Amino acid sequence: MLELQAENAHNINLVTPDHYLIPIKEALLKAKSSGLNIPVVYNTSSYVKASSLKSMKGLIDIYLPDFKYFDDNLADTYSNARGYKDIATEAIDEMLNQLGDPVFEDGLIKKGVIIRHMILPGHTKDSCKVLSHLHERYGNHVYISIMNQYTPLPHVENYPEINRKVTDREYNKVLNYAIDIGIINGFFQDGKTQECSFIPEFDYRGI
Repeated sequence: MLELQAENAHNINLVTPDHYLIPIKEALLKAKSSGLNIPVVYNTSSYVKASSLKSMKGLIDIYLPDFKYFDDNLADTYSNARGYKDIATEAIDEMLNQLGDPVFEDGLIKKGVIIRHMILPGHTKDSCKVLSHLHERYGNHVYISIMNQYTPLPHVENYPEINRKVTDREYNKVLNYAIDIGIINGFFQDGKTQECSFIPEFDYRGI
């Protein structure tokens, strides 16, 4: 982390860190005592206990949680994540309790919560329910990123209903819904994100 800071990284992004939480906490304490002062991002699926997140209070500057599903049947079917909606909601409640409203400087978030929702093909109704839930509960105290980048991989062949990309029509339907219900703090994706690679080069830098 200190090497990345020395190379002018904007932040330290902890991706899917939940199952390494104890050693990560120890590492953050050591890094901060040695001069780490750039924001630390906790990037999670939100299928994590709020009690676990409480132990990270004061160490995390930005929470970047997913909110994948409203319908628990979808969560169970596609992610084996029973009770996802309630668990994710409790987790995000704790994130917001820790950090409060977002703070931006020079176009970069320095503190706060950005909730991501990726639309699944054929499930725009669930996406709209997700957005209603988030907006009613958190209002403008969070930012919501509405994503169309879902890319079907070979393991979803057994689920033909999601074995395709999200159409422009589906994406625009969800965006229009977000606008209609009053979401103003948010992000959307422009262009054919499914044709781009969001996978970084794993060249062991910073390890």
